[in-house]
Amino acid sequence: MSTEDHPAPRSLAEALRARDDTSLAALLRSRPDLITPVPTDLTQLATRAGTRASVVRALERLDRFALQTAEALAVAGDPASYGELLGLMAGADRDPAVAAALPGALAVLRERALVWGADDRLRLVRTARELLVPSPQHPSPTGLGPTVQEVTAGMSPGRIQEIVAAAGLASTHDAVSAAAALSALFADRARMDELLGQAPADSLDVLDRLVWGPPYGQVTADPAARLRWLLDRGLLLPTAPGTVVLPREVALHLRAGRAHRAPEPVPPAVEVAAPHAPAVVDATAAGQAYTALATVEELLKDWDEGGPAVLRAGGLSVRDLKRTAVALDVSEPVAAFWVELAYAAGLLASDGEADERYAATPAYDEWLERPPAERWVLLAEAWLSATRTSGVVGGRDAKERALSALGPGLDRSAAPEVRHRVLTLLAGLPEGAAPSAESVLARLRWERPLRGRGGAGTARSSSGEAESGEDDLRSRLAQWTLSEAEMLGVTGRGALSAHGRALLGAAEPKAAGHDGSPGPGDKLPFPHHRPAPLEPLSAPEQAVASAAAARLLAPLLPEPLDHVLLQADLTAVAPGPLQRPLADMLDVLADVESKGGATVYRFTPGSVRRALDAGRTATDLHAFLATHSRTPVPQPLAYLIDDVARRHGHLRVGAASAYVRCDDDALLNEIVADKRAAALRLRRLAPTVLATQADPATLLEGLRAMGYAPAAESAEGDVLIARAHAHRTPPRTAPEPVPDGPPVPDATLLLAAIRAIRAGDLASTAPRKPTSTDAPPTGGELPRTSSAETLATMQAAVLTGEAVWIGYVNAEGAASQRVIAPVRVEGGFVTAYDHTADEVRTFPLHRITGVAELADEQG
Repeated sequence: MSTEDHPAPRSLAEALRARDDTSLAALLRSRPDLITPVPTDLTQLATRAGTRASVVRALERLDRFALQTAEALAVAGDPASYGELLGLMAGADRDPAVAAALPGALAVLRERALVWGADDRLRLVRTARELLVPSPQHPSPTGLGPTVQEVTAGMSPGRIQEIVAAAGLASTHDAVSAAAALSALFADRARMDELLGQAPADSLDVLDRLVWGPPYGQVTADPAARLRWLLDRGLLLPTAPGTVVLPREVALHLRAGRAHRAPEPVPPAVEVAAPHAPAVVDATAAGQAYTALATVEELLKDWDEGGPAVLRAGGLSVRDLKRTAVALDVSEPVAAFWVELAYAAGLLASDGEADERYAATPAYDEWLERPPAERWVLLAEAWLSATRTSGVVGGRDAKERALSALGPGLDRSAAPEVRHRVLTLLAGLPEGAAPSAESVLARLRWERPLRGRGGAGTARSSSGEAESGEDDLRSRLAQWTLSEAEMLGVTGRGALSAHGRALLGAAEPKAAGHDGSPGPGDKLPFPHHRPAPLEPLSAPEQAVASAAAARLLAPLLPEPLDHVLLQADLTAVAPGPLQRPLADMLDVLADVESKGGATVYRFTPGSVRRALDAGRTATDLHAFLATHSRTPVPQPLAYLIDDVARRHGHLRVGAASAYVRCDDDALLNEIVADKRAAALRLRRLAPTVLATQADPATLLEGLRAMGYAPAAESAEGDVLIARAHAHRTPPRTAPEPVPDGPPVPDATLLLAAIRAIRAGDLASTAPRKPTSTDAPPTGGELPRTSSAETLATMQAAVLTGEAVWIGYVNAEGAASQRVIAPVRVEGGFVTAYDHTADEVRTFPLHRITGVAELADEQG
């Protein structure tokens, strides 16, 4: 087929116009910002695809080899042939791995509209070229300097002729041809080898220092002989006083044609650091999952009566975070993680009252009623999708303000993508295989070399030689993901668990090796560019995956127990998790002394009194312990309960400001005579009543500190039962993740967007006849015709059944071009089939700016 039948595209818009719908859908899926909002036609789509913000975003989503390919095109000719690109990437020796991977990388660049044109005329989008090679005075990320033509543009003709002569070339009539001759010499391998063969050894050392960049060096007014030899022959060219540069053509010769020192066509393999039995991994992860549930419960139970105050700027104070860490017996960064996780899951929020505090939400009570495995799934789902990142707590924002837990400024929009990608890499390993963290980080840096380092405009070489993980947000997010997944129980001993795999919707991996078990140092091979990573699941798919994860986790979680072991030292040992009614009662009746595999509770006079204050009687407590203890109730514990119960409520405290009454006036005399009661300033009102200016709560605490067991009473004289009060916020929704740019469009949106773009493109590019009153519109302008001519053309189109091209302004004032086929004209309206909207619509004639007939199609 001849090139005349399919001429080469002259612009990106023409290249997009030649694509089919599948190719356009791939572009919009890879660069969703291009359809926000939907472009009116392909010309606008191409314009948007070339804007700086969109190109930066597209470059940031390239893997290292695709980025290296784009960088090579940035220093190649414009346009460049595929052969030239292959030479820059694979070198003179044509590295087979690079040659095999290059078509895939080029296909990625084409798919994302960063490169267009046939293989003989490859063009990198101009904005991408400007971003990757900012100016001739700045070296590109490949370390190559400007070309001979660029450096000699301001050089005197006489000086250029001197260089040409010293290089052994014939003099020319002008500077341009002289520079071209010099470029041709440097590009000729045989002649360059001959020229460099004459160079002094120390001159070659200078070139070796500059060849891989940076290509600039400093010279004095009287250069040394080794530099003078290079300057005389144009192997070094001056760019400014005291500064010289190694021309691009010379560097490419010294590099054997390579644009990069180390092309990376294949992603680094994820190495297995330690193999484990899958059953051990699952059991370990399940244990961590149970600990995660217990930790969140303990956190919110501690805040039942109102948690710490909300800072004026939002968030927890440093002091409150320290207190929370002490209460949970964890470090402060770990405490911040649990607090943020509860917040992300919607279990924790501020109450919004005048004295604003953090507390559990009503959703927390619903969460507690679910089976343990389902509760864990809710936490894991919240963690996977959350953009709030606890790892940055304690750092500072761009304005040097401290970042606090639950405060503003913690969102990192890349966090969900990194978490999902890290877990996907783990899912690709054999069961029970724990990867080395270094290999995971290396893989992520290969997949997104520009993310987290300032974008394409300020990125250094994609070879990665000078990269530092300290300032790489993506690497830090990956490290946090590995540790958080372990704490949460998604992984066990560093390997992805079966329920973690199910949560991702991952299929069972193929085992590595002949026996199916991975060994230390094993590597997982990945094909280039299309490693088939697991995509984030849709909502229905995630529901199915979550249900599967809960089913796998449930049998691994310990069954709640209905008993404890009472001991003679006034302690009770819970050998495992307790059923909720038993645990709630023990929390009131005893104090937790230690936690771990078994929880130890201690009974004290204060804890027993707390149970009596809650409305329990001594008989109730004896029956409770006898029912739930696998050992006989020790006599010291029975005596403790009876002794506290006998004294409980003998004194009654009410509000006078406060008073104490007791039928035993001798006991009141004892209290008045006690020196410890002096601070209460008690005075006798009657033989059985003492009064004070202190409030009832202070009086109660004071008497209890003296060893008495008073009970509070109401205004009617009834004993007040102190029940546990659970403070809850009003209904709250979990914080919405901050998206990392526009979401990837689904199939329905893609289909609608492509139809709208195609229809708009038809309206803007359809050939049309000129009107009788105006010249043919150009540059996307709307047609202009008189009202009479518009009406006559519409009526004629109804009779002939032909389509026409119109300009239309809607009620909001938005102008558009449309191709319509009029069906009826009456009452100031035209009813027509709108090719742009693919439907029959009615247009007011007064909103039509003009009309033109479409030109006859040429065969």
